[in-house]
Amino acid sequence: MPDKEMVRVIIVDDNSDTRKVINDLIRFEESIEVVGFAGNGEEAIRLAQETKPDVAIMDINMPDMDGITATERIRKKVPFTRVVILTVQNDPNYMRRAMIAGATDFLSKPPNPDDLITAILRAGQMAAEDRKKAAAVLPAYNLDAAQAGSSPVIQKGKIITVYSPKGGVGCTTIATNLAIALKKTDNKVLIVDDDLQFGDVTVFLNEQGRNSLYDLTRRAEELDPEIIEEVVTTHKTSGIHILSCPPSPELAETITAEQFKLTLQFLQQMYNFIIVDTASYLTETVQAALEVSDYILLITTQDIPALRSCSVFLSIANESKIIDRVLFVLNRFDNRLKLTAETISERLHHPVIGSIVLDDRNIPYSVNRGTPFVLENPNLLASRNIHNLVDQIHKRIQQDETTAPERELVGRK
Repeated sequence: MPDKEMVRVIIVDDNSDTRKVINDLIRFEESIEVVGFAGNGEEAIRLAQETKPDVAIMDINMPDMDGITATERIRKKVPFTRVVILTVQNDPNYMRRAMIAGATDFLSKPPNPDDLITAILRAGQMAAEDRKKAAAVLPAYNLDAAQAGSSPVIQKGKIITVYSPKGGVGCTTIATNLAIALKKTDNKVLIVDDDLQFGDVTVFLNEQGRNSLYDLTRRAEELDPEIIEEVVTTHKTSGIHILSCPPSPELAETITAEQFKLTLQFLQQMYNFIIVDTASYLTETVQAALEVSDYILLITTQDIPALRSCSVFLSIANESKIIDRVLFVLNRFDNRLKLTAETISERLHHPVIGSIVLDDRNIPYSVNRGTPFVLENPNLLASRNIHNLVDQIHKRIQQDETTAPERELVGRK
């Protein structure tokens, strides 16, 4: 790190005396600048978003939100901020959890001044390197902020999970075509196969990757853009990236929900859109995908068993507080049937945002050839349906981004 470049630090502790002591320990170090103080986890998250520090010095034991949870949320919202955890408990389990949450270092309280300064400078160096890597390979960062003298801020990509509790309704068909329809020249799109045992995203795209999701999740705590670029497969025709399921079903059992979640959250720093294609049953990794998703495309057909399964899932989503992220889509829609989109919306108490027309000839043909129909036949009605779905997703994103500051203001009040 150049001498003139300061390491910007925030100090988080529920005890004001402790905050002052930590500040006194580091204030004479010329290359460290304290830019803010927080007395609890929620305050720390807001402060990190406002100041974009290189390093957060974080107390692990706080009343409203522990330091591990705050660390995880800060790392998700401000990916380049590194966290140094301070604690009175020398428990290896705490250390393990802190590192999984994204902490860079773990020091006992009260910290030795030299150890603390060394940890901050090391974490600051890592933050600087992260920014340089991101500037080289990531598609979108806030140039206005950079030009104004602030650290560049990556605009996190949107995770869209395509899910149905009923198998055979066409999730993979929609996921692959949607990923391609979302791809534009100025953005990056990745499709992830979360049907870990028997996924076939690569078959639908007529590609065969050398590596798989397994190669990333086992290194979930040490990912960097170069590793990602080595593992993903590029779809030759569209340019989207593919992260395939493990090559053998038994490897699926080695991928934990936490590893999968950390991997998806890191990928958000590299891609504008991440489409996650899932199995129909709620495995741990499927639940992890649903948890971190910005939007969940719930897919159904017009038959009663599929609708009944979706009704059960909507109830679960409501209880789990993710119902607002669910976008309901009808596949293989046949307007000759009495179950219209309006009727289904009314009966399941959730709006249908789009439908993909039934096409027994062209869609199976495209699947068997491994050529998505949005590429093979852009004028097909089903292709237009997919693009209409993309328009609905963009509209929802714009709506959410417009109302987010209002919701945050109401929350602070």
